[in-house]
Amino acid sequence: MTHAPRRRDVHLAHPVWSRDAAIYQINTRQFTAEGTFEAAARELSRLAGLGVRILWLMPIHEIGAKNRKGALGSPYAVRDYYSVNPEFGTLTDLRAFVDAAHARGMYVILDWVANHTAWDNELVESHPEWYARDWKGDLMPTPWWDWDDVVDLDFHRPGVRSYMLDAMAYWVREADVDGFRCDVAGFVPTDFWESVRAELERIKPVFMLAEWESRELHDRAFDMTYAWTWNSTMHDIAAGRADVSALRIYYAWNEKAYPDDAMRMLFVSNHDMNAWEGTEFEQFGDALEVAVVLSVVSDGMPLIYNGQEAGNDRRLDFFDRDPIVWREHPMGELYRRLVALKKANQALWNGRWGGRMVEVRTDAPDRVLAFVRRAGAEAVLAAVNLSAEPVQVRLGEGPYVGTWNELDGTEVTLGEGAQVELPAWGHRVLVQGPTGA
Repeated sequence: MTHAPRRRDVHLAHPVWSRDAAIYQINTRQFTAEGTFEAAARELSRLAGLGVRILWLMPIHEIGAKNRKGALGSPYAVRDYYSVNPEFGTLTDLRAFVDAAHARGMYVILDWVANHTAWDNELVESHPEWYARDWKGDLMPTPWWDWDDVVDLDFHRPGVRSYMLDAMAYWVREADVDGFRCDVAGFVPTDFWESVRAELERIKPVFMLAEWESRELHDRAFDMTYAWTWNSTMHDIAAGRADVSALRIYYAWNEKAYPDDAMRMLFVSNHDMNAWEGTEFEQFGDALEVAVVLSVVSDGMPLIYNGQEAGNDRRLDFFDRDPIVWREHPMGELYRRLVALKKANQALWNGRWGGRMVEVRTDAPDRVLAFVRRAGAEAVLAAVNLSAEPVQVRLGEGPYVGTWNELDGTEVTLGEGAQVELPAWGHRVLVQGPTGA
């Protein structure tokens, strides 16, 4: 079977350690009872056991006091880009966290907020000309949003760009971090991010994640962008507002419009969604497990938001202390098993290292999505029922004929027109090659 080549217009090299990675988001304030880097470092062995490789720390800087929301404020209202929030610890504590992560084969990226600062950021006094102004000439929050605890920078000013680039390079040099997750990356000019990537690569290989959904960001700046469309489509399907045809639109765009080496972040929860839309249990209901499965085995890098593996069933306060209640939960075992499969089987690796998705047609196209991903002799076949009714489907055209293994090692042979039974919101994952078990 041959296929037309995908677009190949990426001009950056992903760090090799990202090839089979899953990413984990740490909200330091809520991650532990203490809410510190030192306490978070004590959880690194557990995270290594979960199988995640990239650790994303939400903003670590001192938070502004002026127009602050809540008692402690938003981490995204930065008062000083060269500071460490004393709530979390010191620069020495951060360095110790990064060193401990590296010792366990994990990598750390920092959340970076370039678009805006706190009202009382030191730049407001030292460089007032660096800020955007409203029609009255006053400092202004980002237009059309309720972000009234921050004010926008003006990236038409060369000084803004130089300052921000130098500040980002400082954290790579001084704390040995491995890259950045860039907040509202599309609100900042792409050529700025390209200059950042080039400068950071002179220091060490880095991984860059954009909170945005745009293919040109992959060309010279970012390894990975958010798959917001995937997430919203899965919400619509779980709520009965759409069927599988809507998800096929996402995968069509992902394959044809994005570079073949682009990585997309697939997620069922993150800090925004947990704080304002509720937990993943509220958002997805009975569809949660199949959404998690699809986030790991389809084309993309899965994100785990801290607490998901503990079955966190409540919204975490965003502006005050509200520590996660940790416990053993089946969701943790599900993620461990799936991430182990992703790491073991090259078909599920990221970017050009992994296998592209090839659809397997079924006789229930509005309810079932089925596909094969293959890299050499290794392959994964997934069939997911994205409906509230059980279904028995017949597999049609697609590269599925042959001998496969269940994740527990049980051998299965599929012939032409094989029948697959799937419970409501059910899934079936078959493997050729290592399973990670």
